[in-house]
Amino acid sequence: MSEDGNIVRPNVAEQPQDWTEPGTHAVVAGVHRIPLPLPLSGLRAVNVYVIDAPTGPVLVDSGWVGADGGESLEQGLGALGYRLGDVDRIVVTHAHHDHYTQALALRERFGSRVQLGRGELPSVEAMLRRRTDGERAPQPQLLRRAGATRLADDMATLLKALDEKDDAPWGAPDGWLDDGQEVGVGERRLEVRATPGHTRGHIVLRDAPAGLLFSGDHVLPHITPSIGYERAPEPAPLRSYLASLRLVRDLPDALMLPAHGPVSPSVHTRVDELLRHHEERLDASLTQLKAGASTAYEVAAGLPWTRRMSTLDDLETEHASLAVLEIAAHLDLLVTDGAVTACEVGGVVHYAPA
Repeated sequence: MSEDGNIVRPNVAEQPQDWTEPGTHAVVAGVHRIPLPLPLSGLRAVNVYVIDAPTGPVLVDSGWVGADGGESLEQGLGALGYRLGDVDRIVVTHAHHDHYTQALALRERFGSRVQLGRGELPSVEAMLRRRTDGERAPQPQLLRRAGATRLADDMATLLKALDEKDDAPWGAPDGWLDDGQEVGVGERRLEVRATPGHTRGHIVLRDAPAGLLFSGDHVLPHITPSIGYERAPEPAPLRSYLASLRLVRDLPDALMLPAHGPVSPSVHTRVDELLRHHEERLDASLTQLKAGASTAYEVAAGLPWTRRMSTLDDLETEHASLAVLEIAAHLDLLVTDGAVTACEVGGVVHYAPA
């Protein structure tokens, strides 16, 4: 919203029908989008946003180092007259591999500065301990508490294999960003808003005068972000995520520039859909408990997943694990709200309607 109270409606350049189409796509004056390929089965690309600045371009997110991402970024920047070494700074929305690791690689090669939300510190430190001490990811143990023993074993095997072949650079950023801080990019002032939930230190960047929100993975147009899938998850990620959605909903509406998916005209519209989705998931989880389910795994097994309405058994190991952990987060929120009780028996948490 502008100073006179009117909602800003930016002039948006026409976007390709397929948001993953390679190339350099203008968004608004001074902002371009470069989709980079990802080495993932369920997610084809990540958007890197290039913001023009006198000292060199500033990137919002960076992509996954390796695969074809670096070459695609180099070509995309080249279309704007830039080289990789011209990148002045990378502002990263959160410390997942597909957002953070290429930023660290660019820093190693060219000295580009990297900034990250301060709330990511625990997971950055946990990833460093993985490299130095072999610390294992917490997800298998969380799955065992959810009653998903076989899935926990499969996930432990998968994560061990991923860790062994992961040679991406890792480390702390050059600067930590706090909620409410402003990041100067030329004449732009990007307001940092802490939006924990997807990860505990996720941030979005708001260009209020231009009517833009760089939403990272917090608000995505086509998919529901995973909750708390990180090396050091917080105890109540869903509560944090819903609070963060409401925070964004209370801000003036804006053009949504997401990390995955097309540029979309209204952040508010998608936030409302995500809030409804989680309310429906909470109701469905309670219904499963009333029908006799007891653990997060049993509840998740009784619910449909993805837009294809798949069963839990239809999902690949990682996606099935995320599904179970998401339901555990929903059940824990119901406990906090007094609708459900919980008790631990033999290392497994069992839930019942209050």
